[in-house]
This record gives sequence, structure tokens and C-alpha cells, in this order.
Amino acid sequence: MILRRLLPGAAAAPPPGRRALGAAFEQAAQRELERHGLRLRDSNVNYRFGEIDLVMDHGETLVFVEVRYRRGGGFGDGAISVDARKCRRIARAAAAYLAAQPLLARRPCRFDVVGVAGDIAAPRFDWIRNAFTLDEMPAR
Repeated sequence: MILRRLLPGAAAAPPPGRRALGAAFEQAAQRELERHGLRLRDSNVNYRFGEIDLVMDHGETLVFVEVRYRRGGGFGDGAISVDARKCRRIARAAAAYLAAQPLLARRPCRFDVVGVAGDIAAPRFDWIRNAFTLDEMPAR
């Protein structure tokens, strides 16, 4: 926690209640993806420049998953809040993750986004496979 505050460019930590709610929705999204055959490899992988919510295996493909939650559905689910800047941060974190594990770097990879809406007791999921590719990302 303190380390995040000291690192330049690190985002401010969310309040404890919001963090717990976010973790609950990430776990719900993980269970939903596992129902569809994905297997959890890692979660909440943090780097100074970005975070990966879930790293999962889908067959031979390594999947980097961003989970986004929105309480109200008035402007769509959380998936639409993943902009080009967030995609770049996720991609940088994925590159660091792969650099630390060279054997995984040989596997095909994809970037998925899971938008979550509704209540934790009955969440609604919008799973977008291949939500973005590195080729589509605009330069800064």
C-alpha cells in the first residue's frame, strides 16, 4: 500500500470498501471464465506502470483479463471504460509478465475484458474476447 503511494505515476489506492467490492467482482468474473473452460494462472499482478487483474490459460492461449465493474448500467457496463491508455498499461504489464517468464512468452496471447454490472449476488457479465490487440493500439 505504502509502496504504491511512493512510486511515481502510481494510481491512488481506492478506499477499503471499494477495494473489497472490486475484489469480489474480480472473483465472480474469474468463476464465470472458469465455467467457460479458462484456468487461473495468476491474479492481481502489479507493476509500477500497470496491473493485470487475471492471467488465465485457455487451452494453449495465455489470456490477460481486465475486469471492469460499474454499479449502474446507464452508460453501459464497465467494459466500455477501457480506453486506449488503459490498453497500453495492460499491454506493458503483460510484456513485463512475459519477460519474467520466458517459457510463457512462446505461447499465443490475447487480451480480454470482462464488464460486470449489477449486484454481487447476481452479477451480469459481458465477456469480450480479443478486446484489443497490440496492432490496434494507437501510439501515444
